[in-house]
Amino acid sequence: MKIIQTVADLPRNLTGSVGFVPTMGAFHEGHLALMRRAKAENNHCVVSLFVNPKQFGAGEDFGRYPRDLDADAAMAEGAGADFLFAPTRDDVYPTDFVDVVVRGVTDRWEGAHRPGHFAGVATVVLKLFNLVRPDVAYFGQKDLQQCQVIRQMVDGLNVPVRLVIHPTVREADGLAMSSRNRYLSEEHRAKAPLLYACLIETANAIRSGGNVASAEESGRSRLEQAGFLVEYFAAVSLPGMDPLTDLSGPEGTSAVIVAAKIGTTRLIDNVSL
Repeated sequence: MKIIQTVADLPRNLTGSVGFVPTMGAFHEGHLALMRRAKAENNHCVVSLFVNPKQFGAGEDFGRYPRDLDADAAMAEGAGADFLFAPTRDDVYPTDFVDVVVRGVTDRWEGAHRPGHFAGVATVVLKLFNLVRPDVAYFGQKDLQQCQVIRQMVDGLNVPVRLVIHPTVREADGLAMSSRNRYLSEEHRAKAPLLYACLIETANAIRSGGNVASAEESGRSRLEQAGFLVEYFAAVSLPGMDPLTDLSGPEGTSAVIVAAKIGTTRLIDNVSL
């Protein structure tokens, strides 16, 4: 595997398809699953590693976000990546005059709780697409709203990239794998799987014909009683992330989503309906 740290060294004119996995590093099995799939489905696998300052708000964890290029490079190579692109901030943002804003889908949930976050995500992803020029890009379903934002950006701007959304990779107890899980204390790590359990219970209640609002309230209440600070717990329709009123759409066009803090660690997750 080749580590690339300048735009000028990015490979051009590769033969065959290029699969791309954009990341912020601190790799875990969720990232590695994307890399293995990208390599299996394409001739080449390019992974980017860039902790994007634009998607962190004031008071968020940009400064302490885990960074270990050597460890990440070894893991990416083991997962079959051919290139690891680890650019500097100046490479990605030589000027700072343009932001990509995707309207509508960003209005609620993560967009409401993290103002400016999705403009930062859309901007960096479009820049990375333009730099790497992949045929296919791979994202994890755990970041469901982010996936919808990127899909609308790709469709709206006619970006010649096919998107693949990979199912959420979980620990044995159901906790969605995340780089931020390492922030959890032992006590909070023991409680964290309740997030997924409440999502499953809520989804099952809605599928069984239960009232959506009542099912949402039950899930939120159970988390709050366990000590979580719940930012949102909601059933939504896709792709617009609008509040769900009834389960009338085709399978896979709705989901239950959550963002909650346990201690100082903010976790997000979702399950499809």
